[in-house]
Amino acid sequence: MAANIKEAQPTVTSTSLKKGSVDDAWSFLHKHNNDDLTSNIVDIKALRRKVDWRIVPLMFGCYTMQFLDKVILNYAAVMGIQKDLRLVGNDFSNIATFLFVGLLCFEAPNIYFLQMVPAAKWLGVNVVLWGVATASGAAATSYRTLLVSRIFLGIFEATIGPSLLLISSQWYSKSEQAPRFSFWYCGLGFGQIIGGAISYGFQHVAPGAELAGWRVMFVVLGCMTVVIGLLTLLLVPDTPMQARWLTDAEKVALLKHVSVNRTGIQSRTFQPKQILEALTDPQLYLMVLAVILLSVSSGVVTTYSATLIRNLGYKPKQAALMNMPSGVVSIFFTILVGVGIRKQSNRWLWIICCIIPAILGGALMSFLPVSNRRGCLAGIYLVNAVVAPLPVLYAWTAANISGSTKRAFAAAIVSGSFSIGNIIGPQTFQVRDAPDYRPAKLAVMGTQAGCALVTVVLYGYYRWQNKRRDAKRGEVRTGEEEFMRKEVWGTGTDREDGEFRYCY
Repeated sequence: MAANIKEAQPTVTSTSLKKGSVDDAWSFLHKHNNDDLTSNIVDIKALRRKVDWRIVPLMFGCYTMQFLDKVILNYAAVMGIQKDLRLVGNDFSNIATFLFVGLLCFEAPNIYFLQMVPAAKWLGVNVVLWGVATASGAAATSYRTLLVSRIFLGIFEATIGPSLLLISSQWYSKSEQAPRFSFWYCGLGFGQIIGGAISYGFQHVAPGAELAGWRVMFVVLGCMTVVIGLLTLLLVPDTPMQARWLTDAEKVALLKHVSVNRTGIQSRTFQPKQILEALTDPQLYLMVLAVILLSVSSGVVTTYSATLIRNLGYKPKQAALMNMPSGVVSIFFTILVGVGIRKQSNRWLWIICCIIPAILGGALMSFLPVSNRRGCLAGIYLVNAVVAPLPVLYAWTAANISGSTKRAFAAAIVSGSFSIGNIIGPQTFQVRDAPDYRPAKLAVMGTQAGCALVTVVLYGYYRWQNKRRDAKRGEVRTGEEEFMRKEVWGTGTDREDGEFRYCY
């Protein structure tokens, strides 16, 4: 057992509740949980499927586009962007790095906006804006102009991780969150697959055309992103209480179902003391360190995989297509850990199971001669297993940190640590190390091994905390009587709530 918690499966009946939107889920339930709920039992499984079809595809679309809008620089590298913009030395690495610098710098303001503005609305607006930033990259004429467009792209993409984390935690219980996180995170692998096909297609733009192929690619993907952003803005409700496609009985059923999380739905009261608590919470520092170490390899995959393949002797068009299997590997491991955690928990163990093949891939990349194309390609593909633990770490953050302000702060910090790793990753590729880039490949191995070690420490910390709490308070109380207690709805933090238990 990952934690001594059983999720309540409430029996809920139809009601004559008045329509309306209430920001505080506890207040909504306190007002509407009455004796009129007497017929037509709500099927939780059917309700979950209904939510899945309304929410998850748009989250998947957002994450696919954020990855594509990042990775098109990877494909543009084999389409002539360096020659067209006269990039020299480490200019290309710097452009890749400063996208994440912009992303990291805007994580702090995100904490405030995610507390004061509904996560779905804030996400939709930013998706539209980063689509505009992506399309604007087509107008770049030099290193500086492309750098500016990529920095703005990073600023607007800063909200993607924290927003999806908060949205997911509103609609699903802890054990349900992991497969949903994994599904929308499959957008990364899907982006790798279609990104290779898109790059291959736009490389067929005639050399003498008014716009180079990479410029057309920037415009098309930017416009696609804007469409996804508008759909998110219009179709994703701010909270379950505002979902027009749920009946009142279904809203009550859903709120009762997720009350077992003890992390709340939404609160617009900014509580600075919760930030201070987060800064003294060991789990946050361990989570941040794990994500940084993991993201160094992710930064390499995002920015340089097509370049590494091309350096094996493949032509640009071939390199784009040969990068597509990387997406298949990403999707396979991401779905594997999502389903595995749903059925058996053991988040820490599934993370390590993905890190092992990624380390093996790093070894193949580092120590095989370039003449061994198949072995080197296998290494490049296997390294992509490293992306699967990232949604697990995001879901872990959502599940184990309670308190509205503390959770928003933690989401932003963990997302920011992803940016730090992606800043470090491209900088391990230095011109002087070309074409083998041996130091960068060794960094992939070392950082992943470090992440595995930190994950084990985090597992030990959560077990110790749960045993200590059990000794003080006994088993966690669950059931119908619990959801009406205000503590369940995130008014306190995981430290303040003696009934809270960490999952691992």
